[in-house]
Amino acid sequence: MLVKQTRGGCGGLILSWLASAFAVWLTAELLPGVEVESFSRALVVAVVLGLLNVLVRPVLVLLTLPVTVLTLGLFLIVVNAGMLGLAAWLLDGFTIHSATDALLAAVVLSVVSAILGLVLHDDKREDD
Repeated sequence: MLVKQTRGGCGGLILSWLASAFAVWLTAELLPGVEVESFSRALVVAVVLGLLNVLVRPVLVLLTLPVTVLTLGLFLIVVNAGMLGLAAWLLDGFTIHSATDALLAAVVLSVVSAILGLVLHDDKREDD
């Protein structure tokens, strides 16, 4: 859901973190049902989402595997929306107003992250 690390070392991790925070901020700007207090709060949201995606999401994906297979993977959008909702519940300054807003945010965040990932990947290819 968030931008994947595209460069090696600490610089790549920081770039990925900044890109993920930008994706969160842009999603909040595009959707009225999602609010992020500031870009610094978006940086914190990106870290929390990254941790949730590493620690909680794999368990949810495994538990929902039959439904995910039946829906040809579309149920993963619901899992991603759940991760966003959990992050909003854990953090002040990051609000998602409804389940519908969480679903829309999951889709928008995925699209923005994919575009940023392509842009960052192209930058890496030019550096090689």
